[in-house]
Amino acid sequence: MVDLKELFGSKMFGRREMKKRLPPEVYEDLMLTVENGEPLKSATANAIAEEMKNWAISLGATHYTHWFQPMTGITAEKHESFIEPDKDGGIILSFSGKNLIKGEPDASSFPSGGLRATFEARGYTAWDPTSFAFVKDDTLYIPTCFFSYDGSLLDKKTPLLKSCEALNTQAMRILKLFGNEDVKKTVVNVGSEQEYFLVDKDVAAKRPDLMLCGRTLIGAKPPKGQEMDDHYYAAINHRVSEYMKDLDRQLWEYGVYAKTKHNEVAPGQHELAPVYTEVNLATDQNQLTMEVMKSVAATHGMVCLLHEKPFKAVNGSGKHNNWSIATDTGVNLLDPGKTPHENLQFLTFLVATISAVDEYQDLLRASVSGAGNDHRLGANEAPPAIISIFLGDQLTSLLEAIENDMEFHAEGKKVMELGVHTLPKFKRDTTDRNRTSPFAFTGNKFEFRMVGSSASIASPNIVLNTALADVLKNFADELETAPDFKAALLKILVRNIKEHKRIIFNGNNYSEEWKSEAKARGLCDLKTTVDAVPAYVAPKNVALFTRHGVFNKTELVSRCDILLENYYKTLNIECMTLKSMLSNHIIPTCFRLEKELCGLVLNKKQLDHSAKREKWYLDTVSSATGKLLDSVFDLDRMLEEAAPLLTYEKAKYYRNNIFAKMEEIREVSDKLETLFPKDEWPFPTYTDLLYSVR
Repeated sequence: MVDLKELFGSKMFGRREMKKRLPPEVYEDLMLTVENGEPLKSATANAIAEEMKNWAISLGATHYTHWFQPMTGITAEKHESFIEPDKDGGIILSFSGKNLIKGEPDASSFPSGGLRATFEARGYTAWDPTSFAFVKDDTLYIPTCFFSYDGSLLDKKTPLLKSCEALNTQAMRILKLFGNEDVKKTVVNVGSEQEYFLVDKDVAAKRPDLMLCGRTLIGAKPPKGQEMDDHYYAAINHRVSEYMKDLDRQLWEYGVYAKTKHNEVAPGQHELAPVYTEVNLATDQNQLTMEVMKSVAATHGMVCLLHEKPFKAVNGSGKHNNWSIATDTGVNLLDPGKTPHENLQFLTFLVATISAVDEYQDLLRASVSGAGNDHRLGANEAPPAIISIFLGDQLTSLLEAIENDMEFHAEGKKVMELGVHTLPKFKRDTTDRNRTSPFAFTGNKFEFRMVGSSASIASPNIVLNTALADVLKNFADELETAPDFKAALLKILVRNIKEHKRIIFNGNNYSEEWKSEAKARGLCDLKTTVDAVPAYVAPKNVALFTRHGVFNKTELVSRCDILLENYYKTLNIECMTLKSMLSNHIIPTCFRLEKELCGLVLNKKQLDHSAKREKWYLDTVSSATGKLLDSVFDLDRMLEEAAPLLTYEKAKYYRNNIFAKMEEIREVSDKLETLFPKDEWPFPTYTDLLYSVR
């Protein structure tokens, strides 16, 4: 039987291992750096490096790597062995404080949006002691930040840490005004639910689109999809269950708080959810989780698909970002308590969050943008591209009472009565769940449901943290000079509720009525990545990030360029893959069928038999084949037209022309697929793919 307490964190150099291995004074010095930002002493770094190396070697490690998160959307690593030559021609195993603290990867070979050129290649990685090192395979992984020779930010971790510091600074100002003298800092906590698909490796290998693009570019709807709702929370089949067991074990070894697992709505779709933890660690662990998901799937003869929409006509995959802010004394600042109408501190942080989401709704939308997520947002498993907040009836009524200076009567929780005496009775939550809402309050936290399944959670949390910091700064600037704190606070709350209540919507976000109402309210409707990404360089948003020291303008411009470039490059890969599938497989297959049908029609006519149905079949296949041939030439022409365009115009051209043409091709190809005998269609069908893991 597995001892979970011993298993958990056994491959992580966490506080348990540090306390056991590090001298007390070294551990205390490290905690001063982690908790208070004190400079790390050279002697302390050397002592930590030595013990970290010894621990890693005891687990079979021969190498170490600075593990970082460049703007590629995945992680990066360069492995260095511990060996150094000795004077006798042998080796010693060496790992110094300098090796631990600093690395030098090539800064010009990663996306930089113009920040770095080939002749400006020097970059640095710097150890992040607030996130734990771990051993994977034969390597010690050290979480690090990544930046260039001139200090420009080239990663996702560094701005996330800066946003946390910005939020802490402003939140502490507010907390001090409420008399929280025992609070030393605030912590942002996040739990990221991770959805994914599993497909048999041998079946997936026959689909070039899945292998190269992570999604199917063609594929007719299967006879049975998700319409029976019989996969959601259903019994997990043996093969998937064994995969999930291995996944849990490995994640627990790395110190990842893997908690929940279940089947999702679509066939072949599943979910893993962790326990909430500090946002920087949660971000690192989610990146690690995605990597382990893929590697474990391979050992079970499967492919793990993290694309937001691998299959058309069935649910896509998201990553719900459950976000809250707490004090180091354990108080959740978004917990309303039993009497939210009397909890002014909670109301302050609640109203500030509402104001932040409304004021910077365009940035929040931009933070979840990407070619993959464009397929998912607005469909029936994901929120629309319009940002809104669900609060539930009780809190909405409370804010209305504050705004209008009315008395609020809090309703107690109702007891669930099901009419069966043997069933337990329990109190119902004060709010329902609104699964159509992009940003929903779920009792003591907000669930940001727009994040795509393959994305880093760093970007949305950077925006949330910085936007809330900005609103709290405005609150504190006014309150710190107010002669009457409570009167001034109520005035601020009323003003912000009036100005930002437009973002609150408790209804059906999928309805056409909401789209019209949102437009009338003046809310953003940034439907695609090309629409959303320029928000990063809007003057008010540049001012936000520079005001709080999270990004400078140059870094924001670079990120805008990187995201748009990534968008059109993704579509270019998909376009080239689709062309190859058409030219090398589908069109030749159509020609062979046409030849057979021509012979069949001719034979029937020679025998004076009617060939009306066969002729219709031939004409249908022939017409569709001609459309596909024409489309290949159209795509070639469009690619030539797009080539000389600048970044934004190129991204827009790919969206408006090339992607639109690919959708036309898909419609024709999917109809053709339904006309072919199964053994003659060149690729596994949706039925083959979605039901391949048995």
